[in-house]
Amino acid sequence: MQTVSPEKGTLDKLFEEYVALGSKMPTQTADNMLIAYGFFKQATEGDNNDVRPTESSNVVQTFKYDAWKRLAGMTKDEAKKRYIKHIKSLIDLSKEEGRM
Repeated sequence: MQTVSPEKGTLDKLFEEYVALGSKMPTQTADNMLIAYGFFKQATEGDNNDVRPTESSNVVQTFKYDAWKRLAGMTKDEAKKRYIKHIKSLIDLSKEEGRM
């Protein structure tokens, strides 16, 4: 797998392409989906400043919150690069498993 280090304009375009690819992939494990979600939210919104869901909240929302919150301080561009790399690895894995 190649390293992702495109220029800013190219990075944005590549990110958008991988978001589209990610939405068309076969179902992934919950852990891999949460990792992609965290990178996506950090890339598009920056640090998570929301209040953590309470114990009585939907556990899925809490997991999503945590996946994003752990990336606090990561730049949007770095999150885009990591999202692209993560989706590439999931595509490769899906191909190896014969799911794509």
